[in-house]
Amino acid sequence: MARKPEVHTVHNPNGSGWINRLGGKPVSQHRTKEVAVERGRTIAIQHHTEHAIHNLDGTIGRKNSYGGDPNPPKDNNR
Repeated sequence: MARKPEVHTVHNPNGSGWINRLGGKPVSQHRTKEVAVERGRTIAIQHHTEHAIHNLDGTIGRKNSYGGDPNPPKDNNR
C-alpha cells in the first residue's frame, strides 16, 4: 500500500515566513509559524495523514498523525 503524502510545516526557503507542503508541493504560505502550524494541522486532518512541524534549522520538532497511522499504539491496559 502506498503511503499518503505528509504535510510539512517548514520555514520558507525562498523568503520569509513559513509554508506548508503536501507531498513536497507548497499548499499555503504564512507570516508566522503559529498560523502555519494551525493551517498545516487542518490540511493533515482533511487528508487523514501525518503532520511534521519543522524547526528553523530544518529538523523535525514534532510529528502528529491524523489517520492512516501504519503503527497505531497498542493498548496494554487489559
